[in-house]
Amino acid sequence: MKILSFGAGMQSTALALMSCENAVQTPAPFPLVPIYDAVIYCDLGLEPPWVKTQLDFARGACEKAGIHFYVLDTPLYRDFLRNFGERRTVSIPWWTLREDGHRSRMLRNCTIDYKVEVVSKFVRRELLEYKKFQRLRPQDRKAHEMHMGFSVEESRRCRENKNPLFVNHFPLVKMNFTRADSYKYILERWGLKTRASSCSFCPCHTNFFFRYLKEHDPEQFSQVASIDALLRDKNPKPPMDSDLYISRSRKRLADLSPEDCQDAEYFDCCGRQIWNGF
Repeated sequence: MKILSFGAGMQSTALALMSCENAVQTPAPFPLVPIYDAVIYCDLGLEPPWVKTQLDFARGACEKAGIHFYVLDTPLYRDFLRNFGERRTVSIPWWTLREDGHRSRMLRNCTIDYKVEVVSKFVRRELLEYKKFQRLRPQDRKAHEMHMGFSVEESRRCRENKNPLFVNHFPLVKMNFTRADSYKYILERWGLKTRASSCSFCPCHTNFFFRYLKEHDPEQFSQVASIDALLRDKNPKPPMDSDLYISRSRKRLADLSPEDCQDAEYFDCCGRQIWNGF
């Protein structure tokens, strides 16, 4: 099987749409991109409003092209709200600050626990029809391709897949596609403006992102602020000697100043500066 791990950001959206073009055109315009047997998206429960737009667009294109598209419920936001401070929760890379001024960052396991492992289990049980605890069949060992939307700038993230089912593939890297190339392809061929995909409460965001959310989607900003309040008011299990923050400035979101929020990240596309969504 050839599977696309779909994040609904601009790079994985580009791969999904290229696959759709390959499914309906001969010869295939993008020979390094297969016609996927499955495109799989994990719904983490709280993502920026443009992510749903990009998700729905790609899903509609895949359905028209006859490509199977799956949305899995992986409620990271709900689980964190319910469990933080009460029991052990998944490690999210919060920014940390101790009383002595020491700054650090927590480990990142959320992607593995709420995306990688969930997709692997879905493929194994639902698509390959393995029963629980069933031994892996020899013909399935490293027999299936897991495609990921990393662009050339992210080639350092390209690694082998530890799961015995899969071999990782990075078509955009082989095509020498940048983030800007993906953005341009989707806009010119499909008429859709795209941005990066991530959880709205991801600490990888710039402060500009949180200001943007507050101004353009106050309801979702209040949901992110509820996570910020949890980090302020409760101590994780097991306890830590550091305060935890969503903002890289190690301030509460309500305390971010206009000067703190001048950190937006842009890329150049056809002579224009495009905000990447982080």
